[in-house]
Amino acid sequence: MSTVPADHGVASLGEFVFECGQSVPDLEVAYETHGEFDGDNVVLVCHALTGSQNVARSPEPEREEGTRGAGQAGQARAWWDDIVGPGKAIDTTEYYVVCANVPGSCYGTTGPASERPADLDHPDAPDHDRWGTAFPPVQVEDWARAQRRLLDHLGVGRLRAVVGGSVGGMNALEWAKRYPDDVDRVVAIATAGRLDAQCLALDAVARRAIRADPNWNGGNYYGEGRPGPDEGLALARQIGHIMYLSKASMERKFGRRSAGRDSLTREEGDLGLPPEPTAAFFPYREVESYLDYQAEGFSDRFDANSYLYLTRAMDEYDLSAGHGTDADALAAFEGEALLLSFTADWHFTVEQSSSLADAFRAGDAPVAHHVIDSDHGHDAFLVEPEHVGPPLRDFLAEGTAGRAVSDGGGGGDESARPEPDHAPVHASLFRG
Repeated sequence: MSTVPADHGVASLGEFVFECGQSVPDLEVAYETHGEFDGDNVVLVCHALTGSQNVARSPEPEREEGTRGAGQAGQARAWWDDIVGPGKAIDTTEYYVVCANVPGSCYGTTGPASERPADLDHPDAPDHDRWGTAFPPVQVEDWARAQRRLLDHLGVGRLRAVVGGSVGGMNALEWAKRYPDDVDRVVAIATAGRLDAQCLALDAVARRAIRADPNWNGGNYYGEGRPGPDEGLALARQIGHIMYLSKASMERKFGRRSAGRDSLTREEGDLGLPPEPTAAFFPYREVESYLDYQAEGFSDRFDANSYLYLTRAMDEYDLSAGHGTDADALAAFEGEALLLSFTADWHFTVEQSSSLADAFRAGDAPVAHHVIDSDHGHDAFLVEPEHVGPPLRDFLAEGTAGRAVSDGGGGGDESARPEPDHAPVHASLFRG
């Protein structure tokens, strides 16, 4: 039996033609692996929008420091460490886990912030050496194709499972559609076959916040001494973060009737923006302070152009593209599927996961839809590992027959009730 040792680094995959028809001469993909490969135990984990390849802590600290793209700080580092690792739901003593940073991102995989080859003409930005907005438009389909190329590079063929949340869940669905013969099980968490109009609108406003920052400069803000569109990116981050929380969790944490909630000082707040005329009269509310905290430093670890590119990829994804329906798109998949959704998630709703479950069932694929009662909103799959872990663990081991994922054989939804206590809102780890 051949084995592949645990690894990390950047794989050069050669010329890559994107779905849009444009190409890069050498696509580099940053990746990490955990566990040992034994031929049929590979689990591919797909990260969310501003996540990274660093899905879990390594038992070898030097790997953490030596990884290209290690500039991912805090929330992008070891972003699913409660789920991936020895003895955890995705048990790295049993599975060989691969996580790759997607094309268009900025944590080591080729994207807008990457150096462009010197021999490529780039007339729009002659005074810096980055791709910038000359980088090809990226789609979720490109992410799956790049992952397939990386796995070939690593000597990996068929997968035990592909697992992803949010846009990473879209990525996992694309595997079931594009490579139905390459994967046994698909886990799509807090996701959908496409975004709804409200989420599309909010993403559009977030992108406009970046583009309205004069320092964006048409995407050409690279180079020593040049200020980037930090304020625009911070505002985009805040808009995005509001999407990840639920009304109930925000009210519990920041409700106006709570004692002492609105007594904060505005001195360091408001992202450094000039005060409005009425600012001295009205309070700087705790919810504003929280959003400023979430945005603080985001521009230091994430690239504004990458944010534009990746949100576009998420917005444009449509599982049924090239097919009549989602069911048609998934018809060739003969493996098993697990859908996880959360009751207070209005970004990707329970109803959207139910629709996906119906699409899998239409092709006679065994599927379970596990509904978790949570008021955390879209963040729940990262802040509630105690509820995500059991069904995920059982599904990887036994498929839809697993005890914690069984829907009773009737194809219905199962509701998993959480414990009374919840992780605090400020523990959110979802994006970036």
